[in-house]
Amino acid sequence: MGSDMRRTLSFSVDSAICAATLDVAAGSHGLLIISGGNEIRCGAHRGMARLAARVAEAGHPVLRFDRRGVGDSEGENLGFEHSAEDIAAAIELFRRECPQLTHITAFGNCDAATALILHHHKGKPDALLLANPWTIDMAVEASESDAPALPSAEAIRARYAKKLRDPREWLRLMRGGVDLGKLWRGVRAASASRTPSPLAERVRQAIERIDAPVTILIAERDATAMAFMTHWTTTIDTDRYNFRMQSIDSTSHSFADGEARAWLEARALEALSTSPQNDVSEL
Repeated sequence: MGSDMRRTLSFSVDSAICAATLDVAAGSHGLLIISGGNEIRCGAHRGMARLAARVAEAGHPVLRFDRRGVGDSEGENLGFEHSAEDIAAAIELFRRECPQLTHITAFGNCDAATALILHHHKGKPDALLLANPWTIDMAVEASESDAPALPSAEAIRARYAKKLRDPREWLRLMRGGVDLGKLWRGVRAASASRTPSPLAERVRQAIERIDAPVTILIAERDATAMAFMTHWTTTIDTDRYNFRMQSIDSTSHSFADGEARAWLEARALEALSTSPQNDVSEL
């Protein structure tokens, strides 16, 4: 991509100057990329920069940014739960720099997806593209045990349920290819009786209030995605939603391998190919 198609911008949030990158294109439907965790706007292994270039080449402008306290941005990093003003200011910048925009789809992976769910009312993007939403309350997980917080009991249960449906796993067990000690520890962890975390409950309540089209992308063997799916299938009334869900058989949380990366790019372009409407049918 030539330098004339990628511009570095800045915007302010509560007196802090935040950095952004705009991949220029003429299209009227743009993609706003929210970084997950404490990642800078280029993403893990520059994955978000590559995604932005691919989408812009297809004719859609893309804006990425560092929230306060991350990367090139000033201010204090208060985490995804306090990023509402950052998201709203980035959307305002996007619309100002690309006046041809009629629709903005916001994309986030992991806790960036959760941030978009919790803060959709700020900035109000026209559609959401949410990958592997984060629903694990680290404070609650850590307080219940001295063991590492991840994976959660929900993720472990989902993982073992998938294995038990796979004849190849039974064959491995019979041939002695399974560490029985590890299996027993996993079963014990999976049997832990836990109610949904406070964060998962907040996500459930927030997602029920979203009135824009939502596409949820799931890497089926990612622990974060499995934890989300446990809550999704047991607590959320799917008949009430203007959403679609798509999944890939992958362990890659950040869609880093070639197949997962191509799949994510295809889903993003698919979401941008039509204008968001309020009649998206459930898959």
